[in-house]
Amino acid sequence: MSDIGGIVDSLEVKFQKLTKKLESLQQTNEGLLIKLSHSEKIMQSQSQEIKELKANSDSIKITNSLLGSDEYKRDTKLKINSLIREIDYCIAQLSD
Repeated sequence: MSDIGGIVDSLEVKFQKLTKKLESLQQTNEGLLIKLSHSEKIMQSQSQEIKELKANSDSIKITNSLLGSDEYKRDTKLKINSLIREIDYCIAQLSD
């Protein structure tokens, strides 16, 4: 009978240790989830900033080419031609 009592006591101690370990891991997990959420917000912010910077860069390239810079003239001409084709398509759709 004393063997069973010792086994039960041993199991209780192990169960308490496991419970404490579980609580510790849950707290660690919560901390990691908060860090992950924060990191995702930072990534979204940086992604949006990159998109804005690329748009600004494209605008600057077009502006430079319109102001006489030879470096981006080809890109500007292609963009203008694309816009003209879109306008022509719209006019054709309206005339139908």
